[in-house]
Amino acid sequence: MVMAIPRWLPCRKPIGSQRNWSGHYRWSPRTTLNPRSVEELQAILTRARTTGRQVRPVGSGHSFSAVAVGEDIQVLTDHLSGLIDFDHRAGRVTLAAGTKLWQIPHLLAGTGWAMENLGDINRQSIAGAISTGTHGTGLRFGGLSSQLAGLAMITGDGEHLKVSDQHPQLLDALRVTLGACGVLTEVTLQLVPDYDLHTSQCLQPIDEVLDGWEQLNTDNDHFEFFWFMRSQQAVTKTSRRLPAGTVAQTQAGHSRLVQRGQDLTGLVREEVISNAGFAAICRLGNLAPQVTPRLNDLTTRGWGQSERIKNWATAFASPRRVRFNETEFAVDFQAVPEVLRELDRALRDRGLSATFPIEVRSAAADSGWLATSQGRTTGYIAVHRHAPEDFADYFATVSEVMSAYQGRPHWGKWHTLTAEQCATRYEHWEDFLRVRQCLDSSGTMLSPHLREVFGL
Repeated sequence: MVMAIPRWLPCRKPIGSQRNWSGHYRWSPRTTLNPRSVEELQAILTRARTTGRQVRPVGSGHSFSAVAVGEDIQVLTDHLSGLIDFDHRAGRVTLAAGTKLWQIPHLLAGTGWAMENLGDINRQSIAGAISTGTHGTGLRFGGLSSQLAGLAMITGDGEHLKVSDQHPQLLDALRVTLGACGVLTEVTLQLVPDYDLHTSQCLQPIDEVLDGWEQLNTDNDHFEFFWFMRSQQAVTKTSRRLPAGTVAQTQAGHSRLVQRGQDLTGLVREEVISNAGFAAICRLGNLAPQVTPRLNDLTTRGWGQSERIKNWATAFASPRRVRFNETEFAVDFQAVPEVLRELDRALRDRGLSATFPIEVRSAAADSGWLATSQGRTTGYIAVHRHAPEDFADYFATVSEVMSAYQGRPHWGKWHTLTAEQCATRYEHWEDFLRVRQCLDSSGTMLSPHLREVFGL
């Protein structure tokens, strides 16, 4: 029996008003629903299909593209959150889809297990992060979707679908979907044994970093760097995995006063330099663009050198209080130095700069059909712009350069690539569209943005 669509339910934000994290996208859905159970969610999708309406799920709204924008029925996932099951022997955890990334370490505390890798922001929902291809860095690690061992969803046709790694082809099709096939209700992650991370940050000449790109990645478990265009220096960040408990052993060798001093130094670096001070520099750069290169040099020196050992639970993510817009492209790993030098030339030629650095990371090849690292070892180049600033010309130049290298856009970040362009960059593009049609035959999950992305 088809249930009636539930009455209006509590929402995080006022009904009729939604925005993404950066504030670039603002929209007013006709209906906003916050289902308290999978059964309520299924009723919403079934009714939407029979009445010809569109449904768009949203987790944290942290995407910089319009992937979360829903102008008809917006479905929040706040109540679909928390631990569903934990298999200690297999090292697998099943989570409700609305669980936030920052909550997962708390749910795994004391189990002896950990997530294999994470990105540097942890405010997203696990379903949103997986569905848009969110990733961290490290040549031996894929994106978050590569940790997926199983999932459950309500399809656009209103059916309850469960997929495990016993059906690898279908699981690969559904690892990264942009929410175009249905609404995820739960995800099962393959975990790894608990570990600590020894992280070092320092300044290096940019030419040394680019020339040593491959070696720096192979020598470290995790490597990334930040570079302000036109600067001769880059801030490199290297991390090496250590056995769990190394943090406690290190702290035991320090006096309480020394430990408090180290904690205070880290707090000052993250909150004062990387957030409050950086916010002031961004505002000054907005007012006086001609001084941006000098401000960027100042910021680079301010980051300076640091070293720390933390458990994985707190080692990856950093607080981001300065809001920005972002575009990011995945290119062939070995092409990264060439791409960055070409990008530097293009931005210089057009007189473009920004008060945010370019962030460069790496990842192993993924099997997910729409994973941005599908089938190739990948380098990621992310470009940011302070939220109040106009990013159109800056991002357009970046996109132009990346297209020359068959760059694949991060699905949760701003881009203007057409379906025709994307189809040439993903070998399973048409295969995915066929699976999508089977699960959402009426187009219930197709927002205007997704219709444009997929050419439907």
